[in-house]
Amino acid sequence: MARSYLKRAEPRTPADRRALEDRVREILDDIAANRDDAVRRYARQFDKWQSATFRVADDTIRAVERALPETFKEDFAYAHAKVTGFAQAQRESIQEFETEIEPGITLGQKLIPVAKVGCYIPGGKYPLISAAIMSVATARVAGVGHIIGAAPPRDADGIYPQTLYALHKSGADEIYCIGGVQALAAMAYGCVGMTPRDLITGPGNAFVAEAKRQLFGTVGIDLLAGPTEILVIADETADPALVATDLLGQAEHGPDSPAWLVTTSRRFGEQVLAEIALQLKTLPTAAIAGKAWEALGEIIVVDSDEEAVAVSDEYAPEHLEVQTARDDWYLAKLTNYGSLFVGEQSTVAYGDKGVGTNHTLPTGRAARYTGGLWVGKFIKTVTWQRLSDDASRRIAPIMGRICHEEGMLAHEKTADVRFARYAPKNV
Repeated sequence: MARSYLKRAEPRTPADRRALEDRVREILDDIAANRDDAVRRYARQFDKWQSATFRVADDTIRAVERALPETFKEDFAYAHAKVTGFAQAQRESIQEFETEIEPGITLGQKLIPVAKVGCYIPGGKYPLISAAIMSVATARVAGVGHIIGAAPPRDADGIYPQTLYALHKSGADEIYCIGGVQALAAMAYGCVGMTPRDLITGPGNAFVAEAKRQLFGTVGIDLLAGPTEILVIADETADPALVATDLLGQAEHGPDSPAWLVTTSRRFGEQVLAEIALQLKTLPTAAIAGKAWEALGEIIVVDSDEEAVAVSDEYAPEHLEVQTARDDWYLAKLTNYGSLFVGEQSTVAYGDKGVGTNHTLPTGRAARYTGGLWVGKFIKTVTWQRLSDDASRRIAPIMGRICHEEGMLAHEKTADVRFARYAPKNV
């Protein structure tokens, strides 16, 4: 199998993460030690936010709700219904059960929602309103007991109004105006009025991702989401203008957002390359998308559909679009991706904003071993066992011998005493 590049990404030099890691660790240690005082200091420094309380008052939420246009509320309600509907279907696909694996040995599985979750919604370059649905609403479907929503101030009035509305309508029990590392630390440690969370979720910049990485263990996390990615598999039956639009649509996230095209047609690849250059002349976000495409865009020409699958699975993209004459074949064969968009009628923006599937997805080739955020992330799958007297005596020698081979003699004794305890009674 062969591949060639009509356009290849610039070689990446390994980023020096040491400064980022050290700075985030310094902030987290400061907040762990000095708690509310440290959180307030970083809120002033990074968000230019000063307030006696970080929790958003109910009166503020009601005022925002009254002020927002009905069209936005209707659009939000549509997206909310689709995401929660799909999450409910996912919830119904996992079940509790018990099975008698052999006479007298009953094993079972229970599904227990996480008790306390914190959901972070970024608000930097773009306020990701839909992220509130993806995290808070999905956690609510899972049955989480208490949900905190947090988002940074957009201006002097606080959280972007549409984001605040989305957090409230998605089911957040408490909403806090706080951003960045200090938001995640406050949720993990229980600062500025919050109770400590068991799990924190949400996308964000490099500092947010690093904070989640370092806080993992103190709390659970959803996944480490880096710069967003898109890969499109297309052949000569696709529309080059549409493919170019989808590649640039994702590249506008930031200059560090890769956009890749894999095609079985060199001519088609050349058409897409020309179309991207044309669209960048009028695209409102061309300054961002163009920089991302120039540095990280790729067009890869392969000699077969099988090689297209191999390349895509190697890249393991966050978002994967397929626009070919064999879409169903690709659906059956592809294995490494965060979310798949089949056919030209579908697009990443639908998934990002509310068609129903979740938009918090693995990046940086993590799709090789994990999927994205889903209702099951908020549910603990735990197991239990129950044995009869006869079954306990029956398996005790087997388990005891395994313990003995491992040198765990105290473990062996716990099996031996049960063998003796449950000996048949003399009649």
